Amino acid sequence: MAISLLEEFGLPLGLLPLADVIEVGFVSSTGYMWIVQKKKVEHNFKIPSKLVSYGTDITGYVSKKQIKKLKGVLKAKELMLWPPVNEITVDDPPTGKIHFKSLAGITKTFPVEAFAAGQ
Repeated sequence: MAISLLEEFGLPLGLLPLADVIEVGFVSSTGYMWIVQKKKVEHNFKIPSKLVSYGTDITGYVSKKQIKKLKGVLKAKELMLWPPVNEITVDDPPTGKIHFKSLAGITKTFPVEAFAAGQ
């Protein structure tokens, strides 16, 4: 169901490489989604060469081409720090870019293909 949510809202299918998912939920009236997995997962994306950490409880508000108020997911290692990502947006109209914003004021942009399924 997590992959279905990504697909439905036009987000890259490899954005959430999760394992041992216990529960997935979505409230269509608000866009609130949650994912619970058995343990924390770390994934190394090859193209942006980023190690990303996913917590056991992932929540946020998903809408067309974006996730806002994201918690528990996508902590990308930058300069020995792990700033949590608060928002993910895919350009609309499409430019092939995806943007990650953190509460710490760090914004990173990568090619959308970097987060395709199997990356």
